[in-house]
Amino acid sequence: MAKKKACKKCRIITNAEECPLCKSNDLTTNIKGRVVIIDATKSEIAQKLNIKVKGEYAIKTK
Repeated sequence: MAKKKACKKCRIITNAEECPLCKSNDLTTNIKGRVVIIDATKSEIAQKLNIKVKGEYAIKTK
C-alpha cells in the first residue's frame, strides 16, 4: 500500500503522484496532524485553514 502524501501548497492528503486540487508535484510524507473536512462551506475549521474543498488535509507539512 502506498504511503499517503500531502501537497505542500494546499495540504490535501492523497495517494497520487500529483495533487488532485492544484496539480502540484511538490508532495511530502512528513505530515503533522490531519483534519477531515466534510462541508467546507459550513466548517469553521475549514475557514480558519482556508480550505474550500472537502477532503483530508494535513494541518502542517515539512
